[in-house]
Amino acid sequence: MPFIPHTDAEVSEMLNSIGVSSIDTLFDEIPAKLRSQGLTKVPDGMTEMEIARLMRQRASQDERGLCFAGAGAYEHHIPAAVWELVSRGEFYSAYTPYQAEASQGTLQLLYEYQTMMTRLTGMDVSNASLYDGASALAEAILMAVRAHRKSESKRILIPRTVHPHYRRVADVTVKHQGIVLEELDYDRTSGIIDPASLPVQPGDVAALVIPQPNFFGALEDVDALTNWAKQHNILVIALVNPMSLALLKPPSQWGATGADIVCGDGQPLGAPLSSGGPYFGFMCCRKEYVRQMPGRIIGRTTDRDGKVGYVLTLQAREQHIRRSKATSNICTNQGLLVTAATIFMSLVGPHGLRNAATASHQNTMELIDKLGKVNGVQKIFSRPLFHEAVFRFDLPVSEVQRALAAQGILGGVALESYYPELGNTLLVCATETKTSADIDMYVDNVARIAGRLQASKCPVQPNMA
Repeated sequence: MPFIPHTDAEVSEMLNSIGVSSIDTLFDEIPAKLRSQGLTKVPDGMTEMEIARLMRQRASQDERGLCFAGAGAYEHHIPAAVWELVSRGEFYSAYTPYQAEASQGTLQLLYEYQTMMTRLTGMDVSNASLYDGASALAEAILMAVRAHRKSESKRILIPRTVHPHYRRVADVTVKHQGIVLEELDYDRTSGIIDPASLPVQPGDVAALVIPQPNFFGALEDVDALTNWAKQHNILVIALVNPMSLALLKPPSQWGATGADIVCGDGQPLGAPLSSGGPYFGFMCCRKEYVRQMPGRIIGRTTDRDGKVGYVLTLQAREQHIRRSKATSNICTNQGLLVTAATIFMSLVGPHGLRNAATASHQNTMELIDKLGKVNGVQKIFSRPLFHEAVFRFDLPVSEVQRALAAQGILGGVALESYYPELGNTLLVCATETKTSADIDMYVDNVARIAGRLQASKCPVQPNMA
């Protein structure tokens, strides 16, 4: 039961004062058929000893395998100090810092986070985070439509090389606002959007989304795509992996003028995989579009005594202004994950990020070299990549995945349900957490499994002796 601090006598006194006989009377406008008849599917309460045993049993089922899966959630090394600090009471339980006089520590941390993200992306402004990468892309699309004052269009060009989940979330979020997402197909050889395939006269378009790296792990020709967009008065939304920016040039330097809005998922920056979340979304932009940015922005100022202070500078969300005037209604600030990301980036620094990104790329290249030598397995895209690659198997990928899982290996993400035209393909990732021994174990198991499955499908030759 919920905790109700009032006694029966107090409840009766309150009901008498408003002239009703029971609490149920307060809800008489709700039809009886719509009311809950009790929590019939909730089991009886358990003792502390019983619940502790149940939690241990469930925890034992959450085994960590050797992970070669990526597709938007990546296993990176997180220094032990990160979550030791995040778990301190002043961080762990703090809510939105509405009262600046009581929240200077939290506000300063968020301000430092914003500074780090602008340095990483090369943009002018960062907000204090969003809900996750998929909703951050949806918010960026809404923002682009609002910000593009020279266009009345609600058309958004979005490549099929954008994460399928991101495309789905974006569509659900924006479609009822009259915004149309027009998909751009990718080149089957390179795995990227061919700039030469873009229309010469695209018409009035609000924005172009450019993923870097894309869902296949390949590096898009961001300069050509950005220049094409600018030639046609189209805003550029960069959807990036923040870890890759330690090696790749920032979106602010794409093409002749750079991207306008940058977004993505901050999970690689100190958030564990955690069975899919929680993570956090980030967003940065040019200063000229800051008034259209959703969420909160922390500012640095001085008080009347000249002391430095931190405040909520912009917070154009529905909690603070009329819903009809809000830039967003779902711009949840994932403060705890942002705290982890800020501490993570502070600890590892630019060189640590670059080393992790470099090692991830090198490990993936080693994986590509070794896995490509397995009979019946081939890498299918030719474009340079960061730390993921797509392989086609001669055998059903689902069977290979099941066999690898039996050996405690998460073998990758099957793509056929998202991209039927690719057939039996697996998206495989290797981060800095993998050793050569890990890669050899993975490749050896794939070779053994492929050989066994091939043999089981081949007819036995008769003995002619």
